[in-house]
Amino acid sequence: MMPEISLVGVLIVAAVAFVVPLALGLVPVLRVPSVVVEIVAGIVIGPAVLGIVEVDAPLRFMSLLGLAFLLFLAGMEIDLGGLLRGGALRSAVLGFVLSLAIAFGVGLLLGVAGLIESPLLVAIMLSATSLGIVVPVLADAGKSQSTLGQLVIAGSSVADFGAVILLSLFFSGDSSSVGSTLLLIGAFVVLVAAVGITVAEFEHVGRLNAVLLRLQDTSAQIRVRGALLFLIGFAVMAQVLGLEIILGAFIAGTVLRLVDRDGMMTHTFFRQKLEAVGFGVFIPFFFVVSGIQLDVGALLAGGGAALAPVPIFLLALLLARGLPAILYRPQVDTRGVLAAALLQATSLPFIVATTGIGMGLGILSPATGATLVVAGLLSVVLFPLGALTLLRSGKGPAAE
Repeated sequence: MMPEISLVGVLIVAAVAFVVPLALGLVPVLRVPSVVVEIVAGIVIGPAVLGIVEVDAPLRFMSLLGLAFLLFLAGMEIDLGGLLRGGALRSAVLGFVLSLAIAFGVGLLLGVAGLIESPLLVAIMLSATSLGIVVPVLADAGKSQSTLGQLVIAGSSVADFGAVILLSLFFSGDSSSVGSTLLLIGAFVVLVAAVGITVAEFEHVGRLNAVLLRLQDTSAQIRVRGALLFLIGFAVMAQVLGLEIILGAFIAGTVLRLVDRDGMMTHTFFRQKLEAVGFGVFIPFFFVVSGIQLDVGALLAGGGAALAPVPIFLLALLLARGLPAILYRPQVDTRGVLAAALLQATSLPFIVATTGIGMGLGILSPATGATLVVAGLLSVVLFPLGALTLLRSGKGPAAE
């Protein structure tokens, strides 16, 4: 007999995931990102408020898949070929190095002030950008292909990639030292390259390619199944090597974009199908469960004193990721630089994932983790709105 597993929690979270975007669609005047409302809804149904859902094994599994899919799709946003060809790469790399320097300086100050215990973890956290949020904002403003848009996308791509690598390098729970982790990452890169080259070569075999084309839009959905195999395979590979699962998921998306180029446009809906699976099924579980697990009690303890650092963390995020946008000044106007600063300071998924890792390692308190997540929530609500306002009101060729 199969063991009895309760799916009540999964049902409630699935209902929340359905209701949130529907409610936002019914009230279009509320320009709040769905992920923010999903986290808040998780807080409401979790132990902090109503107490109707507790995170059990099925919800943990769905949340883990959601996080993996989120990083997988973020990896697919990164065009490594375009970055290597484009002139924006130099500014992006310099900007990320500057971000790390600022973030580490801010982290040290926060550590001296007693607000955090691990300046390096917080510095890595502050150096990332939510590429999945930045790209839609640029598209809404019609700036994706502009000079400003390409600079921001390149900068956000390098920041996401670098932050995930650094998190795995310094905070992989199973690694004993930075040197051993570097060796593990090197081994992982070699394996990734081998798999990527093999897949790219196999896809160009005439008969195999014909079969893929024939099965991709049938009930087999062979490309979607292959992408899922890619995602899980790379995540397991990273886990076996003692690295973070999010590194495997992120690299899987990046490699898939590299090897699955479709110059003939024969599978134009492949990306949409993956987004449908990710955003339609798994990713909402990650955000709602993150809200359920958010330690609101620690935030409200002492009359809400733990909330006091939220503006400080929000300012730290703006300094770390926003200030490097000044490097774009020779190519865009002041309005564009300000918009880029706001967009690059927009971060939530990586903050949520990193706080979970930090609390799991015992180097981040629940109260600090919750405070950082609240700061991330505010960045997603406020910064894109400000950037969109600047971009839509911008005039002149330099802003294009």
